[in-house]
Amino acid sequence: MAHLQLEHVTKRFGRLEAVKDLTLSIQDGEFFCILGPPGAGKTTTLRLIVGLEKPEEGQVYIDSEPVNDVYPGRRDIAMVFQNLALYPNKTVFENIAYPLRERKLPNDEITRQVNDVAKTLHIDRMLDRKPAKLSGGERQRVAIGRAIVRHPRAYLMDEPLANLDAKLRQEMRVELKRLQKELGQTLVYVTHDQIEALSMADRIAILHKGVLQQVDTPDNIYHLPANRFVATVVGSPPMNFLPCRVSQQNGYLNLSHQKFGFRAAGEQHPLRHNLSRHGLLPETVLLGIRPEDIAIFDQKPSDSAVAGQVLVVEPLGSETILDIELGSDLVKAVIPPTQKISEEQVVWFEFNPAKLHVLDNKSGTRLYSSSKEQPLPAI
Repeated sequence: MAHLQLEHVTKRFGRLEAVKDLTLSIQDGEFFCILGPPGAGKTTTLRLIVGLEKPEEGQVYIDSEPVNDVYPGRRDIAMVFQNLALYPNKTVFENIAYPLRERKLPNDEITRQVNDVAKTLHIDRMLDRKPAKLSGGERQRVAIGRAIVRHPRAYLMDEPLANLDAKLRQEMRVELKRLQKELGQTLVYVTHDQIEALSMADRIAILHKGVLQQVDTPDNIYHLPANRFVATVVGSPPMNFLPCRVSQQNGYLNLSHQKFGFRAAGEQHPLRHNLSRHGLLPETVLLGIRPEDIAIFDQKPSDSAVAGQVLVVEPLGSETILDIELGSDLVKAVIPPTQKISEEQVVWFEFNPAKLHVLDNKSGTRLYSSSKEQPLPAI
């Protein structure tokens, strides 16, 4: 196992800063995902760890040892690339055995280790085949087998499932998670797919244009996003953002949209404190609400319910997504498939007062999240 660290690492390609002042600590035996859109700096971060790139600033550590000047082959880290890089003229056996032959191990030891790895990955019956005769998932397993047969200190994987179809990706997500638990090894996994990150990772780091946005557990990333970018990248459909005006009246702090409002009571309320600390009293903020935290009704259920007109209905089998016009804003909501709503229908909806987020309208920083213990009641 290996503890991987990057401290204030910056990598430039000409004028482009691919990674900017990045500090990460990846623990022994952790399944760690790096998530972000194309151009976020994900692959560059992996290449910095493995040694294929050298930082202009900062230091990379493996088990507390600085490795900026250590040759990639001496770092003892295995990397699985998106294109897999299998040898087309070699059998599955020879592809997996290649790193062991480079180490000049005895043939009987190579055979034993390759067979053990092949059984673990359920590809032991295809060792005599060549990559062209394998399915996408089977080729993926061969590439992983070639990495794990070395017993390295850590594994790095760069979008290894990107070229598989949806069903195979789902199967391989389960397989990779199982394999990582069995091996107990540090695994750093790069992806632009939020489902992969949320379903597999112990922790997730989110990058945007080379800048770290948040590092946390999948649950906290989803429910307590650090900023608007994180809230948009994680969640499908992404979080809704609605502009609200902040005002104070009779000891209350009001968040007012043209169609609804919410209220925080008390001088010591954390929302009031955070708004004051950021100089946002009074000011416009963004109210964030995830689509699944909006309840939809075809008749007005309460005085605080808000009316809107349905513009688009997207039935997806297990759920239905609604696009609802709310004044000059558009709100997405998720409803069960059994609830029948039609386009152009006027519906009523209520926001869950324990699932609201308040964000700085300019920086996008999350200022406050309501909870069951401290909800934001509707006005």
